[in-house]
Amino acid sequence: MTEQEDLKLVFTGSNVEANYIKSILEDNNIGALVRNTLRESLAAGWVSGAPEDSSRVFVTEDHFEKAELLVKQYIDTREKT
Repeated sequence: MTEQEDLKLVFTGSNVEANYIKSILEDNNIGALVRNTLRESLAAGWVSGAPEDSSRVFVTEDHFEKAELLVKQYIDTREKT
């Protein structure tokens, strides 16, 4: 990913799940960026968000549709168990 590429949000959830999804995306040749807003806010001196929705996964616009499908498949599988 380069600084010039537009990033799109593909998932919001816990840090553990966000990093797991990042690994799924990377296994499918999709670069991903995880931002942990809870950790970022703590570093700035305040708390924003809750652990269950503290992380966001971003992908480039070119990979958004495929990433969205992979995330949906993961969530569907998770909800069946």
